[in-house]
Amino acid sequence: MPEHWVIRLPGFSRIVTPEPWRRVGAILLLSLVVLGVSLAVGRVPLSLSQLGVALTTPTSENGLIVIQLRLPRALLGALVGGALGMSGWLFQQVMRNPLASPDIVGVTSGASAAAVGYFSLLATNWGMAWLPLAAILGALSTAFAIYLLAWQRGVAPLRLVLIGIGVSALLGAVTTFILVASPLTTTLSAYVWLTGSVYAANWSEVTALAGWCALLGAALIPLMRLTLLAPLDDALATGIGVRVQWTRALLLVVASMLAGVAVAWGGAFAFVGLVAPHMARMISRTTGTAQAVMAVLFGACMVMLADLLGRTLFLPLDLPAGIFVAAIGAPFFLTLLIRQRR
Repeated sequence: MPEHWVIRLPGFSRIVTPEPWRRVGAILLLSLVVLGVSLAVGRVPLSLSQLGVALTTPTSENGLIVIQLRLPRALLGALVGGALGMSGWLFQQVMRNPLASPDIVGVTSGASAAAVGYFSLLATNWGMAWLPLAAILGALSTAFAIYLLAWQRGVAPLRLVLIGIGVSALLGAVTTFILVASPLTTTLSAYVWLTGSVYAANWSEVTALAGWCALLGAALIPLMRLTLLAPLDDALATGIGVRVQWTRALLLVVASMLAGVAVAWGGAFAFVGLVAPHMARMISRTTGTAQAVMAVLFGACMVMLADLLGRTLFLPLDLPAGIFVAAIGAPFFLTLLIRQRR
């Protein structure tokens, strides 16, 4: 089998290395296995044959359980995790920092603060339909504020990270203040959402989030080459014709919107955007589009698996998936900090 495939079209050429994409296929297979287990395991366990019958007969009792309850929940978790995985990969590329992720640099905190503010102050009169827009605007506004505060004849990646951490702490305080000032029922619901949960997902939520992910993914395709150049030194990137500041700002907008839509429909899942890109780097062993796709798949697997554990380990309790994501992500983050110190 050739080591490289060359694709040549008018105005377009690419060199494709098959080996990373074989690893992508393996991770995709793992994701499908996790999805299948999520559909089969629960309060009503299903065998493989029962699961097949349930998927083909949606009007049966098991069909309603699988099609209307478990499948949209698993797919929403996969979309949320995939969006956070890609967002984290973009942040780490742009900021040249393995510890960068949307929750650490403050974008997730901005989306959460805006969503909690809407949830507590405006949802009673305006309904929940505008909550995703509030989260997206909160993520974009936070990214813009961080970029503006970090500007000093250009934006250096280290300044972005440091200012992002400070903004994240400030927005965390704002979110806490809103929760303290809100009614108890609103506060309890908001806390579950802030932990990260895909409980009671439905097909309309899956369709809406899938549409946003498809739109942002299509916008990212022509920018993929720039993402691979983003880790270069500013002087080197400028020397080969890259508009460094414009590219950095554009990629940060896409990354922030991906984090915003994930928070809008899944809540503030922590560490997915940090862990998934690192797992992708360890498995892919090379840079390129395959690594980005792996980050998406690892993020999807993390959230689906966490949700599966949350709804099955402590039956009849149904715990938020964010608890289990944090249980995996926090030790991973500490390990990264120790390795960076060394």
